[in-house]
Amino acid sequence: MRCFRKYNYIIIILLIVASCAAFGRISGNNFINFDDDKYVTENNRVQSGFNSESIKWAFTAIVAGNWHPLTLLSHMLDWSLFGAKAPYHHMVSLLLHIGAVLFLFLFLNKTTSNLWPSAFAAAFFALHPLRVESVAWIAERKDVLSMFFGMASLYAYSFYAGRSKLSGYFLCLILFALALMSKPMMVTLPFVLLLLDYWPLRRWERALAAPVENRFKLASRIIWEKTPLFLLTIASGIITIWAQNKAGATSFGEKMPFVMSGANAVVSCIAYLRMNFLPINLAVYYPYNFSIPLWKVFISGITIVVITFATLYYIRRLPFLFVGWFWYLGTLIPVIGLVQVGSQAIADRYTYLPSVGIAMMVGWSVPYFFQKTGTKKDILFPAATAFLALMVFLSWMQCGYWENSTDLFNHALRVTKNNSLAHNNLGLALTAENKIDDALYHYNEAIRIWPYYEDAYNNRGNIYTRMGRYQLAIDDYNKAIAHKPDYVVSYYNRAVAYFKYGSKELGCRDARKSCDLGNCKLLGLAKNKGYCH
Repeated sequence: MRCFRKYNYIIIILLIVASCAAFGRISGNNFINFDDDKYVTENNRVQSGFNSESIKWAFTAIVAGNWHPLTLLSHMLDWSLFGAKAPYHHMVSLLLHIGAVLFLFLFLNKTTSNLWPSAFAAAFFALHPLRVESVAWIAERKDVLSMFFGMASLYAYSFYAGRSKLSGYFLCLILFALALMSKPMMVTLPFVLLLLDYWPLRRWERALAAPVENRFKLASRIIWEKTPLFLLTIASGIITIWAQNKAGATSFGEKMPFVMSGANAVVSCIAYLRMNFLPINLAVYYPYNFSIPLWKVFISGITIVVITFATLYYIRRLPFLFVGWFWYLGTLIPVIGLVQVGSQAIADRYTYLPSVGIAMMVGWSVPYFFQKTGTKKDILFPAATAFLALMVFLSWMQCGYWENSTDLFNHALRVTKNNSLAHNNLGLALTAENKIDDALYHYNEAIRIWPYYEDAYNNRGNIYTRMGRYQLAIDDYNKAIAHKPDYVVSYYNRAVAYFKYGSKELGCRDARKSCDLGNCKLLGLAKNKGYCH
């Protein structure tokens, strides 16, 4: 027992050290121009610090289409402590990721009593390059915070499941609620717990092996004890759909046919699986493919069916394959694209929770097929060490692309095609560096790829205003507003262009419209100068 405890401590230390080696590079990274402004750099509420008004706002606000008060409070705390020093914000995210990793390891080791597979699964999850987006992107604090509470909830559940301690159950419930208040991605956790009741907890096995008169009672208890968690899931789902509809972030067959969303979901499921084993050409944004080849959908669908049937066929002999695969499939459902949120086809951050299932499958499958003691010692340990070292290197490299917006979106353009968002955001970064001609090129490319891109029209209009080409700027603002009639930023910018162009009446009209939509700054300035009455 003392020997096992010693190994536990060693593994925990190694997980911490390896995670710092893989992601420590982010300590030199800056904020980026993709959602970091919404959450931190241009969010006056977050920057106001902790007070009754800001806390009330955190629990009532919808930011980037999400209701996640704990995430907003964490950003407030960071800003209060560190201000605009981005490295410290990054390091808090890394600490939360490490905390989630340690809770996962402790859960797996406690419930399986199998140290080395638990360690490898935790390390595979911790060090994988797909984690970089969640850890290195300050706007994705919601990911690591939710995962931290989610994995802590699993660990608390293991104490309840082992000895039926109500304290463990209530702690699990509270931590689950905190996870949902950080990011609704964790809504699938009650289903995950039902899977874990099969393996490694083996509660279903014990219930079905009980005398007939107790069998139904024990099986019912396993299900009914999840009722409070399912109620939290339902509540979180309702709030999430409401929040994203309010922000205009969701589409259920409106912006694209459901058949297309379904095809993308099938292909994405296998794409994420491939990325787990071949993590190359990772990008901050993958544009949606509106013409997915039928053969790709067919092969992806067949692959899903084959793996599913294989895990069901070997469910008794290899229960970890069944649990890992259905963990992966089940936790992907909220982000697979059936209800389209945003314009991306896939996203690295969406693998954060699902990848745990893949890690479990790999962690227990490899030792199962190499059961000779000598083989484990002479082959598996060196191979696992080399593989994890490769993951550390790849993650370290990937973290480098997140150093600033210019590097991040240049890399995205190198590894993806027809990426209008990457062109637009690279244009923003180049504008900030005063590289006007280069920025204009990328805005033109963004509009060429997606002619309805209101942000690119608005940003190109800003360049034209800066160059004194006011009529071209006004034309671009007109197009931006045509594609998004409530686009307050474009009304504001068009008003500025009108004032500089000498059209005070039109400028006042847009300044009033901007004020009606929530930004009255320009109208106040115009009144002070006597432009508007």
